[in-house]
Amino acid sequence: MQALARREYSRAELRAKLLPHAGETDDVDAVLDGLVARGWLSDARALDQTVSTRRSRFGTQRIAHELRQKGISDDLISAALPQLKQGELEAAREVWQKKFASPPQDQKEKNRQMRFLQSRGFSMEVILKVMRLASAIEDDAL
Repeated sequence: MQALARREYSRAELRAKLLPHAGETDDVDAVLDGLVARGWLSDARALDQTVSTRRSRFGTQRIAHELRQKGISDDLISAALPQLKQGELEAAREVWQKKFASPPQDQKEKNRQMRFLQSRGFSMEVILKVMRLASAIEDDAL
């Protein structure tokens, strides 16, 4: 109960957290079923919380990977993907702007900036749009 009071957990996460503390006679799955039945444990809420906390800093690919690691079903992740992709360009622009004050001046710098955005889980399509927007802003400033 203390763990659920702090944040939302997926069923798989909470199971992994409880197993080391369970005795041989303890039935962890029965406890988890009870928590789900009472509405205290929900994979959908864990997904929503993860998406809302990560959305402004990471891309769709990284968030989806993290959700899979938490044991959230592919069906729930697939349902959340359209919402994630909708704001991905704006999130990528904000992340890029925070990290880099100016557009790249040469190919080496451009590659570095693109790798940074890739490491944050943004798709190549979104990264290229961000780089084009950055170049357009610089051209307008001149």
